[in-house]
Amino acid sequence: MHDIRWIREDPEAFDRALGRRGLEPGAARALALDEQRRQAQTDLQAVLARRNEASRQIGQIKRQGGDAQAVMDEVAQLKDQAGKLEEAEREAAHALTDLLSGWPNAVDDDVPDGADETANQELRRVGDPRQDNGLAEHDALFGDSDLMDFAAAAKLSGARFVVLRGALARLERALGQFMMDLHTQEHGYREVAPPLLVRDRALYGTGQLPKFADDLFATADGYWMIPTAEVPLTNLVADEILAADDLPFRFTALTPCFRSEAGSAGKDTRGMIRQHQFNKVELVSVTTPEQSAEEHERMTACAETVLKRLGLAYRVVSLCTGDIGFGARKTYDLEVWLPGQQRYREISSCSNCGDFQARRMNARCRPKGEKATRFVHTLNGSGVATGRALIAVLETYQQSDGSVLVPEALRPYLGGLEVITTHA
Repeated sequence: MHDIRWIREDPEAFDRALGRRGLEPGAARALALDEQRRQAQTDLQAVLARRNEASRQIGQIKRQGGDAQAVMDEVAQLKDQAGKLEEAEREAAHALTDLLSGWPNAVDDDVPDGADETANQELRRVGDPRQDNGLAEHDALFGDSDLMDFAAAAKLSGARFVVLRGALARLERALGQFMMDLHTQEHGYREVAPPLLVRDRALYGTGQLPKFADDLFATADGYWMIPTAEVPLTNLVADEILAADDLPFRFTALTPCFRSEAGSAGKDTRGMIRQHQFNKVELVSVTTPEQSAEEHERMTACAETVLKRLGLAYRVVSLCTGDIGFGARKTYDLEVWLPGQQRYREISSCSNCGDFQARRMNARCRPKGEKATRFVHTLNGSGVATGRALIAVLETYQQSDGSVLVPEALRPYLGGLEVITTHA
């Protein structure tokens, strides 16, 4: 959600922000609706003032024994006029809110310009990508076993699902437990077990609704299945006024995530890369405006630590204006190296949303000793997606006999298991 005051004060800057997102200028439309709303409010106040004055006059006339019919007729007309003005104000306000809600967040000045992911800026590479000849992709490694069973999942649910069994099911569970322990015990995040079903308002608050409804799964009775734990975790502070001295809040959760993958037909149809249901560890921070830039770097470092501890090669890129998400003002993607594909693939996005979500949620903070409140800043990141981490581990640690070494960081979660075979 954008601040209409910013648009009033500097419409040219707002239009430049839209332009960086590849959008047409919109300040004039917003200001026109804003003027309609404000004029309706002004006219309504004048009508209500005159109605109050006329009502007093009726009493005076009657006490003096006069005929108040003409003034009573005027009051009736004023009441009708006030109703029409109230409706006009509501319509203009709703139209303005819809317009402001449909525009993406304004990106930071240092976000690279570009039309798509080819313009993303690589910031650093960590680790040595494994580039041996003949390395198998994850689904091929266990294609002859039942540990990774796409056929069984298709029988149950259709395409873009998988059934994991035995050691692979344990390995994915171990990945999630390892990440949660790391973030809660070393990185200062508070563990949360949130609902997986939410109402419209929660998805509106984080920016998925109304624009991206097609990307979501809905139930028949008014709930939505969460596409990421960002939604319930961030909305924990919706409609709250927080003490600025208590910030930042840091939350983490390991949850299933559900996405329809609308628009991804034909993309990553094999394997576990792009699924309708997957598990992910989410990181969410709520900060003061002054803290958010530093918190963004900190959150990204926390996600990177997961990959470092697992011994996975990766790179960090800053997303360009044509690839950054709707609600983000700046995003770093972590792309893990997948030896089977011989390419980097996204495994985490860490975004600073500024006050964009907070305005939609009405989440504020109050500095100590002050009466005025300010909108908080919100940040979110994957810390990380366990399914893609599983893929990266299988492909990175595969051996010539088809078995997979277990990274040392995960062995305590697997009872000391060191090697996974197709019969595990």
